[in-house]
Amino acid sequence: MKLEETKKTFDHIMNEMGKVVVGQEEVLKQMLVSLLTNSHAMLEGYPGLAKTLAVRTMSQLMDLKFSRIQNTPDLMPSDITGTYIIEESSGKRNFKFQPGPIFANIVLADEINRATPKTQSALLEAMQEKQVTVGNSTFELEQPFFVLATQNPIEQEGTYPLPEAQTDRFLLKIKTEYPKPDEELEIVNRYAVEQKPIKLKSVLNKNSLLFLQQIVRQVPISSDIKKYAVNVVTSSRNKKNLVEYGASPRASIGLVLAAKARALLEGRKFVSKQDIQSMAFPVLRHRLILSFEAERQNMDVDDVIKTLLK
Repeated sequence: MKLEETKKTFDHIMNEMGKVVVGQEEVLKQMLVSLLTNSHAMLEGYPGLAKTLAVRTMSQLMDLKFSRIQNTPDLMPSDITGTYIIEESSGKRNFKFQPGPIFANIVLADEINRATPKTQSALLEAMQEKQVTVGNSTFELEQPFFVLATQNPIEQEGTYPLPEAQTDRFLLKIKTEYPKPDEELEIVNRYAVEQKPIKLKSVLNKNSLLFLQQIVRQVPISSDIKKYAVNVVTSSRNKKNLVEYGASPRASIGLVLAAKARALLEGRKFVSKQDIQSMAFPVLRHRLILSFEAERQNMDVDDVIKTLLK
């Protein structure tokens, strides 16, 4: 697959996504980055910003098996992983495993912070080990496997925020912003005037996606850009005045991989400094714990990341 062909494929995906989702281009690009790096992503934004719609549309374009888990406080781990049921055939009773919604290629975990820690940990085993354990049996999950989780930054009553060790399993934390006024007008025209059924053609199948994931790892990166990426991450551990706990080496791996995927999306054969700077925000956003001093200065995580990049 030549570079021009991959660029064409990505442009085609973005165009098809644009038929359903208005604007949010950076969000869609970052979602593609997480698919290309075979990683999971967390989408955070207020209700009604097309988080669920974007994930569902992406799965339609990928010709992948899609499932959605609506997290609630009474959701049990077995509701996600599946359970054994008793099956009767010719007078004999057997236990048969009934797979849960986690057995898909793209799993949308809606409002992940509404599930209890026990249920969250069932989802996180699947994310980390790409397998599910039920009783004494372990079941491998089919590749490719992605969890795209959403959460609202408001409505914190009745939620169980993910512990830092668990948010670390997500490569990216993607922020969805409000649309611009002209984009919002287009949304109203599209969804409040006449609802035309939108036909989407699938662009990628399972094998071509797995192939693209291999290509991403082969994108060249110069040693000074690699050093720059590592310096950005390690500086988060030395800025004690702003950051209480910095990012782990997992962030360095993630930052370089994400930058490679972004370079490929932009149709380039190499990683630039700009790729590192753009991907530093979604890669580090959920991995830094700010100090009291930073909060006193009214700085949010993105402000601190800007300081680290300088």
